[in-house]
Amino acid sequence: MIAGTRAAASEKPPEGAAARLPWTAILWFGVLLIACYGPVLLRLTVQWSSDDDMGHGFFVPVVAGYIVWQRRDALARLTPQPCWWGLAVVLLGALQLCFATLGAELFLSRTAVIVTLVGIVLTVGGAQALRLVAFPIFLLLFMVPIPAIIYNQVTFRLQLLASHLAEVSLSALGVPVLREGNILELASQRLNVVEACSGIRSLLTLSFLSLVYAYFFDRKVWMRGALLVATIPIALAANASRVTLTGLLSEVNPELAEGILHTVSGWVIFMIGLGLLVLTHLVINRTYRLFHGR
Repeated sequence: MIAGTRAAASEKPPEGAAARLPWTAILWFGVLLIACYGPVLLRLTVQWSSDDDMGHGFFVPVVAGYIVWQRRDALARLTPQPCWWGLAVVLLGALQLCFATLGAELFLSRTAVIVTLVGIVLTVGGAQALRLVAFPIFLLLFMVPIPAIIYNQVTFRLQLLASHLAEVSLSALGVPVLREGNILELASQRLNVVEACSGIRSLLTLSFLSLVYAYFFDRKVWMRGALLVATIPIALAANASRVTLTGLLSEVNPELAEGILHTVSGWVIFMIGLGLLVLTHLVINRTYRLFHGR
Protein backbone atom coordinates (compact mmCIF):
# COMPACT_ATOMS: atom_id res chain seq x y z
CA MET A 1 0.00 0.00 0.00
CA ILE A 2 2.88 2.36 0.88
CA ALA A 3 4.70 1.44 -2.31
CA GLY A 4 1.59 2.12 -4.34
CA THR A 5 1.23 5.51 -2.67
CA ARG A 6 4.83 6.37 -3.42
CA ALA A 7 4.42 5.28 -7.04
CA ALA A 8 1.32 7.44 -7.41
CA ALA A 9 3.10 10.37 -5.81
CA SER A 10 6.06 10.01 -8.15
CA GLU A 11 3.74 10.31 -11.16
CA LYS A 12 2.47 13.71 -10.07
CA PRO A 13 4.19 16.68 -11.63
CA PRO A 14 6.66 18.32 -9.23
CA GLU A 15 5.54 21.49 -7.53
CA GLY A 16 6.39 24.56 -9.53
CA ALA A 17 6.88 22.47 -12.66
CA ALA A 18 5.25 25.11 -14.81
CA ALA A 19 7.70 27.65 -13.42
CA ARG A 20 10.56 25.73 -15.03
CA LEU A 21 9.22 26.32 -18.52
CA PRO A 22 11.50 28.68 -20.49
CA TRP A 23 9.07 31.56 -20.13
CA THR A 24 11.65 34.21 -21.07
CA ALA A 25 12.37 32.54 -24.42
CA ILE A 26 8.67 31.82 -24.99
CA LEU A 27 7.74 35.47 -24.31
CA TRP A 28 10.58 36.77 -26.47
CA PHE A 29 9.69 34.61 -29.45
CA GLY A 30 5.98 35.32 -28.91
CA VAL A 31 6.56 39.08 -29.13
CA LEU A 32 8.66 38.64 -32.28
CA LEU A 33 6.00 36.40 -33.84
CA ILE A 34 3.25 38.97 -33.25
CA ALA A 35 5.48 41.83 -34.43
CA CYS A 36 6.39 40.06 -37.68
CA TYR A 37 3.02 38.50 -38.48
CA GLY A 38 0.67 41.02 -36.85
CA PRO A 39 -0.68 42.44 -40.14
CA VAL A 40 -1.19 38.93 -41.54
CA LEU A 41 -3.05 37.78 -38.42
CA LEU A 42 -5.16 40.95 -38.37
CA ARG A 43 -6.32 40.48 -41.97
CA LEU A 44 -7.00 36.83 -41.22
CA THR A 45 -9.19 37.79 -38.26
CA VAL A 46 -11.11 40.25 -40.44
CA GLN A 47 -11.83 37.47 -42.92
CA TRP A 48 -13.14 35.23 -40.13
CA SER A 49 -15.71 37.89 -39.29
CA SER A 50 -16.77 38.51 -42.89
CA ASP A 51 -16.50 35.05 -44.49
CA ASP A 52 -19.30 32.69 -43.45
CA ASP A 53 -17.19 29.69 -44.50
CA MET A 54 -14.52 30.63 -41.94
CA GLY A 55 -16.66 31.53 -38.94
CA HIS A 56 -15.07 28.66 -37.01
CA GLY A 57 -11.68 30.35 -37.38
CA PHE A 58 -12.15 32.27 -34.11
CA PHE A 59 -12.36 29.01 -32.16
CA VAL A 60 -9.35 27.28 -33.72
CA PRO A 61 -6.53 29.15 -31.87
CA VAL A 62 -8.57 29.10 -28.65
CA VAL A 63 -8.99 25.30 -28.76
CA ALA A 64 -5.37 24.77 -29.81
CA GLY A 65 -4.16 27.01 -26.99
CA TYR A 66 -6.33 25.16 -24.47
CA ILE A 67 -4.86 21.80 -25.54
CA VAL A 68 -1.34 23.18 -25.10
CA TRP A 69 -2.34 24.50 -21.66
CA GLN A 70 -3.60 21.03 -20.74
CA ARG A 71 -0.17 19.65 -21.58
CA ARG A 72 1.78 22.29 -19.64
CA ASP A 73 2.84 19.85 -16.89
CA ALA A 74 4.14 17.34 -19.44
CA LEU A 75 6.02 20.15 -21.16
CA ALA A 76 7.44 21.33 -17.84
CA ARG A 77 8.77 17.84 -17.04
CA LEU A 78 10.80 17.85 -20.24
CA THR A 79 14.39 18.91 -20.10
CA PRO A 80 14.64 21.61 -22.79
CA GLN A 81 16.92 20.46 -25.60
CA PRO A 82 17.06 23.43 -27.97
CA CYS A 83 17.54 22.39 -31.57
CA TRP A 84 19.27 25.00 -33.66
CA TRP A 85 17.72 23.53 -36.79
CA GLY A 86 14.60 25.21 -35.49
CA LEU A 87 16.12 28.56 -36.49
CA ALA A 88 16.36 27.25 -40.05
CA VAL A 89 12.62 26.50 -39.92
CA VAL A 90 11.97 30.02 -38.56
CA LEU A 91 14.02 31.41 -41.46
CA LEU A 92 12.04 29.26 -43.87
CA GLY A 93 8.80 30.72 -42.52
CA ALA A 94 10.19 34.26 -42.90
CA LEU A 95 11.23 33.59 -46.50
CA GLN A 96 7.82 32.08 -47.20
CA LEU A 97 6.19 35.27 -45.87
CA CYS A 98 8.44 37.45 -48.05
CA PHE A 99 7.73 35.53 -51.25
CA ALA A 100 4.02 35.33 -50.44
CA THR A 101 3.86 39.08 -49.84
CA LEU A 102 5.65 39.82 -53.11
CA GLY A 103 3.33 37.45 -54.96
CA ALA A 104 0.18 38.53 -53.05
CA GLU A 105 -0.44 34.91 -52.05
CA LEU A 106 -2.62 34.90 -48.92
CA PHE A 107 -2.49 31.17 -48.20
CA LEU A 108 1.32 31.04 -48.13
CA SER A 109 1.62 34.18 -46.01
CA ARG A 110 -0.84 32.80 -43.45
CA THR A 111 0.64 29.31 -43.25
CA ALA A 112 4.05 30.95 -42.81
CA VAL A 113 2.87 31.81 -39.29
CA ILE A 114 2.43 28.09 -38.54
CA VAL A 115 5.79 27.19 -40.10
CA THR A 116 7.49 29.82 -37.95
CA LEU A 117 5.67 28.58 -34.85
CA VAL A 118 6.99 25.06 -35.49
CA GLY A 119 10.51 26.49 -35.75
CA ILE A 120 10.11 28.40 -32.49
CA VAL A 121 8.97 25.32 -30.58
CA LEU A 122 11.84 23.29 -32.04
CA THR A 123 14.35 26.02 -31.15
CA VAL A 124 13.15 26.54 -27.58
CA GLY A 125 12.12 23.04 -26.49
CA GLY A 126 13.49 20.57 -29.00
CA ALA A 127 11.96 17.63 -30.82
CA GLN A 128 10.22 16.19 -27.73
CA ALA A 129 8.41 19.45 -27.06
CA LEU A 130 7.37 19.64 -30.71
CA ARG A 131 5.89 16.14 -30.53
CA LEU A 132 3.82 17.14 -27.51
CA VAL A 133 2.28 20.15 -29.24
CA ALA A 134 2.19 18.73 -32.79
CA PHE A 135 -1.58 18.10 -32.70
CA PRO A 136 -2.66 21.60 -31.58
CA ILE A 137 -0.26 23.14 -34.10
CA PHE A 138 -1.82 20.95 -36.80
CA LEU A 139 -5.26 22.21 -35.78
CA LEU A 140 -4.13 25.76 -36.61
CA LEU A 141 -4.30 24.83 -40.31
CA PHE A 142 -8.08 24.96 -39.99
CA MET A 143 -7.97 28.67 -39.22
CA VAL A 144 -6.47 29.37 -42.67
CA PRO A 145 -8.85 29.55 -45.66
CA ILE A 146 -7.93 27.16 -48.45
CA PRO A 147 -6.39 28.73 -51.60
CA ALA A 148 -8.91 30.38 -53.89
CA ILE A 149 -8.01 28.23 -56.90
CA ILE A 150 -8.66 25.05 -54.89
CA TYR A 151 -11.73 26.54 -53.22
CA ASN A 152 -13.35 27.37 -56.56
CA GLN A 153 -12.68 23.90 -57.97
CA VAL A 154 -13.98 22.14 -54.84
CA THR A 155 -17.09 24.27 -54.41
CA PHE A 156 -18.10 23.90 -58.05
CA ARG A 157 -17.89 20.10 -57.84
CA LEU A 158 -19.77 20.14 -54.55
CA GLN A 159 -22.49 22.29 -56.11
CA LEU A 160 -22.92 19.75 -58.92
CA LEU A 161 -22.94 16.84 -56.49
CA ALA A 162 -25.48 18.48 -54.18
CA SER A 163 -27.69 19.27 -57.18
CA HIS A 164 -27.47 15.70 -58.45
CA LEU A 165 -28.26 14.15 -55.05
CA ALA A 166 -31.15 16.56 -54.54
CA GLU A 167 -32.53 15.70 -58.00
CA VAL A 168 -32.43 11.98 -57.18
CA SER A 169 -34.06 12.54 -53.78
CA LEU A 170 -36.81 14.81 -55.09
CA SER A 171 -37.60 12.40 -57.93
CA ALA A 172 -37.80 9.53 -55.43
CA LEU A 173 -40.26 11.60 -53.38
CA GLY A 174 -42.45 12.15 -56.42
CA VAL A 175 -41.51 15.78 -57.06
CA PRO A 176 -40.97 16.49 -60.77
CA VAL A 177 -37.56 18.09 -61.27
CA LEU A 178 -35.17 18.76 -64.13
CA ARG A 179 -31.51 19.49 -63.46
CA GLU A 180 -29.19 21.56 -65.63
CA GLY A 181 -25.78 21.70 -63.99
CA ASN A 182 -26.34 23.22 -60.57
CA ILE A 183 -29.84 24.52 -61.41
CA LEU A 184 -32.96 22.59 -60.42
CA GLU A 185 -36.09 23.32 -62.43
CA LEU A 186 -39.19 22.68 -60.30
CA ALA A 187 -42.83 23.25 -61.10
CA SER A 188 -42.93 26.15 -58.63
CA GLN A 189 -39.64 27.86 -59.38
CA ARG A 190 -35.99 27.52 -60.37
CA LEU A 191 -33.51 26.67 -57.61
CA ASN A 192 -29.90 27.69 -58.08
CA VAL A 193 -27.45 25.77 -55.88
CA VAL A 194 -24.94 28.57 -55.30
CA GLU A 195 -21.53 28.42 -53.57
CA ALA A 196 -23.10 29.04 -50.16
CA CYS A 197 -25.15 25.88 -50.64
CA SER A 198 -22.23 23.77 -51.89
CA GLY A 199 -21.57 22.29 -48.45
CA ILE A 200 -17.98 23.51 -48.17
CA ARG A 201 -18.89 25.48 -45.04
CA SER A 202 -20.22 22.45 -43.14
CA LEU A 203 -17.37 20.29 -44.47
CA LEU A 204 -14.68 22.64 -43.14
CA THR A 205 -16.37 23.15 -39.78
CA LEU A 206 -17.23 19.47 -39.27
CA SER A 207 -13.67 18.46 -40.17
CA PHE A 208 -12.30 20.69 -37.41
CA LEU A 209 -14.94 19.56 -34.91
CA SER A 210 -14.31 15.87 -35.72
CA LEU A 211 -10.65 16.18 -34.69
CA VAL A 212 -11.46 18.14 -31.54
CA TYR A 213 -14.27 15.77 -30.58
CA ALA A 214 -12.06 12.70 -31.08
CA TYR A 215 -9.27 14.30 -29.01
CA PHE A 216 -11.46 15.07 -26.01
CA PHE A 217 -13.71 11.99 -26.08
CA ASP A 218 -11.49 9.15 -27.30
CA ARG A 219 -7.98 8.07 -26.32
CA LYS A 220 -7.33 6.25 -29.60
CA VAL A 221 -5.23 8.46 -31.86
CA TRP A 222 -6.43 6.70 -35.01
CA MET A 223 -10.00 7.70 -34.17
CA ARG A 224 -9.19 11.28 -35.18
CA GLY A 225 -8.38 10.19 -38.71
CA ALA A 226 -11.39 7.88 -38.84
CA LEU A 227 -13.84 10.64 -37.86
CA LEU A 228 -12.11 13.13 -40.14
CA VAL A 229 -12.74 10.82 -43.10
CA ALA A 230 -16.31 10.20 -41.92
CA THR A 231 -17.08 13.93 -42.08
CA ILE A 232 -16.88 13.87 -45.89
CA PRO A 233 -19.95 11.67 -46.57
CA ILE A 234 -21.76 13.17 -43.57
CA ALA A 235 -21.30 16.75 -44.80
CA LEU A 236 -22.24 15.81 -48.36
CA ALA A 237 -25.37 13.96 -47.25
CA ALA A 238 -26.39 16.78 -44.89
CA ASN A 239 -26.01 19.42 -47.57
CA ALA A 240 -27.90 17.37 -50.16
CA SER A 241 -30.67 16.95 -47.59
CA ARG A 242 -30.83 20.70 -47.14
CA VAL A 243 -31.18 21.30 -50.88
CA THR A 244 -33.85 18.57 -51.05
CA LEU A 245 -35.73 20.12 -48.12
CA THR A 246 -35.57 23.51 -49.84
CA GLY A 247 -37.07 21.96 -52.95
CA LEU A 248 -39.89 20.37 -50.97
CA LEU A 249 -40.67 23.61 -49.15
CA SER A 250 -40.68 25.55 -52.40
CA GLU A 251 -43.41 23.24 -53.69
CA VAL A 252 -45.56 24.24 -50.72
CA ASN A 253 -44.68 27.94 -50.88
CA PRO A 254 -41.87 29.40 -53.03
CA GLU A 255 -41.15 32.01 -50.35
CA LEU A 256 -40.15 29.25 -47.92
CA ALA A 257 -37.09 28.46 -50.07
CA GLU A 258 -35.38 31.68 -49.00
CA GLY A 259 -35.12 34.05 -46.09
CA ILE A 260 -34.93 33.20 -42.41
CA LEU A 261 -36.41 29.73 -42.79
CA HIS A 262 -33.72 28.79 -45.30
CA THR A 263 -31.03 30.00 -42.88
CA VAL A 264 -32.56 28.14 -39.95
CA SER A 265 -32.78 24.95 -41.99
CA GLY A 266 -29.04 25.23 -42.60
CA TRP A 267 -28.33 25.31 -38.86
CA VAL A 268 -30.72 22.42 -38.22
CA ILE A 269 -29.11 20.28 -40.92
CA PHE A 270 -25.65 21.13 -39.54
CA MET A 271 -26.66 20.02 -36.04
CA ILE A 272 -28.02 16.80 -37.52
CA GLY A 273 -24.67 16.31 -39.24
CA LEU A 274 -22.91 16.84 -35.92
CA GLY A 275 -25.20 14.26 -34.34
CA LEU A 276 -24.37 11.82 -37.14
CA LEU A 277 -20.68 12.37 -36.40
CA VAL A 278 -21.23 11.40 -32.76
CA LEU A 279 -23.29 8.40 -33.86
CA THR A 280 -20.49 7.35 -36.22
CA HIS A 281 -18.05 7.50 -33.31
CA LEU A 282 -20.29 5.24 -31.24
CA VAL A 283 -20.68 2.74 -34.10
CA ILE A 284 -16.93 2.61 -34.73
CA ASN A 285 -16.26 2.06 -31.03
CA ARG A 286 -18.95 -0.63 -30.80
CA THR A 287 -17.44 -2.43 -33.83
CA TYR A 288 -13.94 -2.07 -32.40
CA ARG A 289 -14.97 -3.62 -29.07
CA LEU A 290 -16.81 -6.40 -30.91
CA PHE A 291 -13.70 -7.50 -32.80
CA HIS A 292 -11.28 -6.95 -29.90
CA GLY A 293 -13.47 -8.48 -27.21
CA ARG A 294 -13.54 -5.42 -25.01
